[in-house]
Amino acid sequence: MAYNDDAVLAKLSALSEAADSIVTVAQWIMFHRRHADRTVQLWFQRLKDSTSHKRLNLIYLANEVAQQTKARHKEDFVVAFSPIIAEAVATAYKGAPTDTQQRIQRVVDVWRDRDVFEKPILEAIDARIQEINQARGSAKAGFGGSIFGSATSIPAELVPLTTPQQNVTKLLLGTKTSVNAANQEYDKLLGPGSTAPSAPVYAARLSGLLKTLAQAEGAVDQCVKARRELVAALQKVLDTNRNALLSEEDQLETFVRRRAEVEDKKTEVEKAIMAGLPDDEPFLSSNGPSTQPDPEPDRPEVEELTPPPIEPDFPEEPDSLDEQQSFPNIAQVTLSPQSAKHALELHPSPTSQFKSVSTTLNGSKKRKLDESNDFPDLGEDDGIDSDVAEMLRRDSGS
Repeated sequence: MAYNDDAVLAKLSALSEAADSIVTVAQWIMFHRRHADRTVQLWFQRLKDSTSHKRLNLIYLANEVAQQTKARHKEDFVVAFSPIIAEAVATAYKGAPTDTQQRIQRVVDVWRDRDVFEKPILEAIDARIQEINQARGSAKAGFGGSIFGSATSIPAELVPLTTPQQNVTKLLLGTKTSVNAANQEYDKLLGPGSTAPSAPVYAARLSGLLKTLAQAEGAVDQCVKARRELVAALQKVLDTNRNALLSEEDQLETFVRRRAEVEDKKTEVEKAIMAGLPDDEPFLSSNGPSTQPDPEPDRPEVEELTPPPIEPDFPEEPDSLDEQQSFPNIAQVTLSPQSAKHALELHPSPTSQFKSVSTTLNGSKKRKLDESNDFPDLGEDDGIDSDVAEMLRRDSGS
């Protein structure tokens, strides 16, 4: 079958998941490797128009073609797939069932293990898969070379850097391919040891070189713009962190100073405690600890609790001779019956206050009062008239 667009599309439409079908179509495509760029473009268009299951078969086909040509050191298809393979894998991966996504991931792992594509291309594929997983809310661990690792581990401060970095990674793929092609073609025509062909052929090749150089220039220009955006985002993050650093350094200095101040005051308080200051005395003043104690307040006047002396009913024993002469001896006093009766009425029970009474002043006889009788026993010779005594007995009996 001759090579044309219809033939390629027919081969891709007839592709099934059987291994024989994939190998047969891959051999036909590799046979026409001169048309690698056109074949890859048609393959990519067919992949975008296919269902999820058909997309997986097309990924298997690309894997077979890329690995076979890589093993034979014929990298026409590897170079042709490199600019669009990340987008193609993302298209097949997005919206696919979980088992299909796992199969696509295994294909990407094989490419990484066998170095089918260059490392920047594999990083771009991993980045696109991470974007899809993050959008689904089921971000997985980093698939290899992403500079941010797992999407769930990106700090909030670095989120603005994600998109610029991914743009740079994507553009690096096409840029590297275009730059390599432009450098190789330039060395063939104008490099050391190159030979100039005939003028018409030389002019045609120079025209092709101009186009290649223009493509490389445009790719590098896009990469430069993306890199500038990334640097600007990095600069914003750097400025934010620099300002935060200055603020935190000021806070650190403040707390160091405050801690030293508190330690000094604590030392002053401990010294005051060791000096025996009372608890209610203020420890610190404006100029340091006070050294002069406050004057104590005057003590309140308190009424004395000593009871007043009790004056006896009888005159105290005189201390001097003059006082003894001023008071007659009670033993020498003779009472008349009327006086005795009057005296008893005034003092009915002298025993309630006194236990004994002295009847002499200077060594004379003392008479003991009898607690059982109402009247004291004045002895055998009490000097009371018998009539008075009889009257006293009658009164006491009544």
